[in-house]
Amino acid sequence: MSQFKLKIPQPKLMVFAGLIVTVWVLLGWFYYLASSPVNEDTRNIVVKIEPGMTLKQVSVLLKNKNLIQNSAVFRAIAFLQKKQNQIMVGEYEISSSMVPMDILRRVTSGKTVLHPITIPEGYRITEIADLLASNGLVDKDEFIRLTQDEEVIKFWDIPGDSLEGYLFPETYHFGKNTGTRKIIDTMMKTFQDQVSPLNLDKRAKELNFTPHKVITLASIIEKETGKAEERPLISSVFHNRLKKNMRLQTDPTVIYAIKNFDGNIRKKDLSLDSPYNTYKYKGLPPGPIASPGLKAILAVLEPDNSDYLYFVSRQDGSHQFSTTLDAHNNAVRKYQLKKVRRNR
Repeated sequence: MSQFKLKIPQPKLMVFAGLIVTVWVLLGWFYYLASSPVNEDTRNIVVKIEPGMTLKQVSVLLKNKNLIQNSAVFRAIAFLQKKQNQIMVGEYEISSSMVPMDILRRVTSGKTVLHPITIPEGYRITEIADLLASNGLVDKDEFIRLTQDEEVIKFWDIPGDSLEGYLFPETYHFGKNTGTRKIIDTMMKTFQDQVSPLNLDKRAKELNFTPHKVITLASIIEKETGKAEERPLISSVFHNRLKKNMRLQTDPTVIYAIKNFDGNIRKKDLSLDSPYNTYKYKGLPPGPIASPGLKAILAVLEPDNSDYLYFVSRQDGSHQFSTTLDAHNNAVRKYQLKKVRRNR
């Protein structure tokens, strides 16, 4: 019985062997580039992936920043991992000591660089917008517009025409692409989380207030003093005046009503026809004039027990409190240098 033997011509055998070697070399080269960092430098640099960037553009960006050795290999890894469409917009910290696989994982994770931003107590919406915009986190006009948007206000169940007073003062960490609405929602959620333990509804009812009035008065107290220890006493003055149906006559509410305030309250400003002018109208203004901190809110809910009806700045950050108008006027003459008969 004869046996059939396949005979491959020598030239074709050599070509076949060459192809095998070439494939192995290419695979080895691919594996090397895919698993090797550019160098051992562990210092991070920030890479910003802009909206609309393609995988090719991202890979070229990484190559230009010397974070990967070969842009085509990076793209091939993305396709092999089925992540070619998963790269997310934002800023990422990447070092040249990272292997391409880890870099791909980073830019598809959405874990962008977070920028700390502190919203001080007593800031109003326009000031918060300025601060966020100066840090490249929002568009100022869009931020203000959304805080006045009826749907946003309704979503958070705020009884007013804006979110003034409810953007809680705190240190936040936002990415450059967090989004204006998400930033607002984060601040509003923080307000809810911070105020929730205070039993605001129950305590406000006991004071014959609404929660909105509590935040409104807290915002005034926040603007009147930076001294935490004085807030319950200042709160008692306002509570006492409200009970006696006296005008609150507090400058911060007038300032809030003045457009383009230049830092000086003039006599004519005290007659400004605005519901926020507490020299002209009795009771609380329609809503908060700034974002109060937790201590100011607590001061409204737990005022000191006093008979004080007036206070005046001692020009050192503290205040002189009085029970009578005569005593108050004497304090004004003593601490304000001029005979200002502006009752508080």
